[in-house]
Amino acid sequence: MKFENLLVEVGGFGRHQAMVVLLLVIPRLTIPFNFLLNNFVAAVPSHHCDISAVEVEWGAENLTQEQRLTVSIPRQENGELSSCEMFREPQFHLLGDFSSNTTNLPTMKCQNGWVYDNSSFPSTLATELNLVCDQKAMNKATATIFFIGVLVGAAFFGGLSDRYGRKRMLLAAYLLAIPFGIASAFARDFVTFAVMRFFTGLGITGISIISIVLCVEWVDIEHRTLVGVLISLDWTTGTVLLPAIAYLVGEWRYLIITITSPLLLATITWWWLPESARWLIANGKLEEAHYHLTRCARANKREQVMMDMKPQVLSKVIVSEGSGNRKYTFLDLVRTPKLRRMAMLTGTVWFSVAFTYYGISLNIKGFGLNIYLTQLIYGVIELPAKILAYVSLDKIGRRHSLVSTFIATGACLAVNIFLPFHLKMARTVIAVLGKGLSEASFTCLFLYTTELYPTVLRQNGLGFSSFMARIGVSLAPLMGLLEDVWAPLPGLLFCGVAITSGLLSLLLPETRNVRLPETIEDVEQTRRRSVSTSENWKETESAPIK
Repeated sequence: MKFENLLVEVGGFGRHQAMVVLLLVIPRLTIPFNFLLNNFVAAVPSHHCDISAVEVEWGAENLTQEQRLTVSIPRQENGELSSCEMFREPQFHLLGDFSSNTTNLPTMKCQNGWVYDNSSFPSTLATELNLVCDQKAMNKATATIFFIGVLVGAAFFGGLSDRYGRKRMLLAAYLLAIPFGIASAFARDFVTFAVMRFFTGLGITGISIISIVLCVEWVDIEHRTLVGVLISLDWTTGTVLLPAIAYLVGEWRYLIITITSPLLLATITWWWLPESARWLIANGKLEEAHYHLTRCARANKREQVMMDMKPQVLSKVIVSEGSGNRKYTFLDLVRTPKLRRMAMLTGTVWFSVAFTYYGISLNIKGFGLNIYLTQLIYGVIELPAKILAYVSLDKIGRRHSLVSTFIATGACLAVNIFLPFHLKMARTVIAVLGKGLSEASFTCLFLYTTELYPTVLRQNGLGFSSFMARIGVSLAPLMGLLEDVWAPLPGLLFCGVAITSGLLSLLLPETRNVRLPETIEDVEQTRRRSVSTSENWKETESAPIK
């Protein structure tokens, strides 16, 4: 008997599965909170040089504030004050001639710090540590350093959860993210903050990759798509809640503590989570697997199934590589040809989806809207994106859903490259559409990947894919620096990567209504995987792998 058959018998989607999904809502909300935190913590409000120290020296103390700024700070082409430069000496002639050309007037960098517009943000990391102008790269690097921690965590937790279990390593992720997350709120310098955020990212990615696998491994084929989309709604909810929380809390240190605190509750709800029965059987832990399957059957009102089954019977569920005598590592992803090809393709696509998604998500300026409102719109658009993903995954399959949404994302990015900047409304609509499509492609890919890899390597495979994604995420915040080279360059890179990888996704096999592979042989051999549904749970129907 295949595990899918047994899962259908004890209830492939009932009260037990609903409990698992609900218990993971709280920790999963902290994932978007942390991933998008830099939009608020490291926000850079309007600023200009602080001229208070030279006002008396220049004889400008009797002027109005507007006049002082006029004679002290040059204006940019759009009429706004320069953020990083001031005149070497006062330009009093500008008081009577606003049309004068200031391009050739001698300037210098800000000498006494900056004055910030605190109307939107009481304080941010950038304003407190003056991470602007020559230091703006350090401000963007705070996001990159966090995502490097996420990158390392993907490899770290991917392998260890395959070896030591989903539930145990999920608790380890909680206990890592909580202290470092809170500690980062008390950092007084850039280095301390960066180190704390690195280890926070390491823990948060463990929550991300372990929680979705734990959910998927408890659900039968028929409901896999539904559960995959339901889990991803946690992200959407988090992206909608984050701007509201940031607006109400205001101060960046309190904001970090607020978005980390739900993990304290998550450590309590962790005790009610079951271990993955699929993982337990694959690793030869039959008694424990029998216990959790019995709990599942009892919750789903199918107790009789497990009452007539002894733990030893579970040893026949996986016969070739599930005895628990062998430990699998990331090297097993590249030892056999088909698995190696799959790893290369999924790694490339994950890099591209994450690079594009966060390239859009971390760029919430330039639409003429309040930053909180922009983030809210970006979050709300993800709900119809989830609906699109669910319908598409169910009707046209995983592969074509991923390809179509990914290429459409690239098309939106391409349109915005050529739209004039003064068409703000049109650019905003296209950007929001692209954000929704990129979220749909991410939703498709997350579920797709869990179905591609065999049980004995599933967490390793997802860990590797997430590792590649975090490389893309780490690079995405830095792309904004390329605007100083050529304004359209970041958009061109995001567009090109999206379209190219969308086409590469056509090389992956379809997994809709196909049994999850249990062993490496299931992937490597040319065979037919049995389809399992609640109406036909025995192996009487099969579907070829494409």
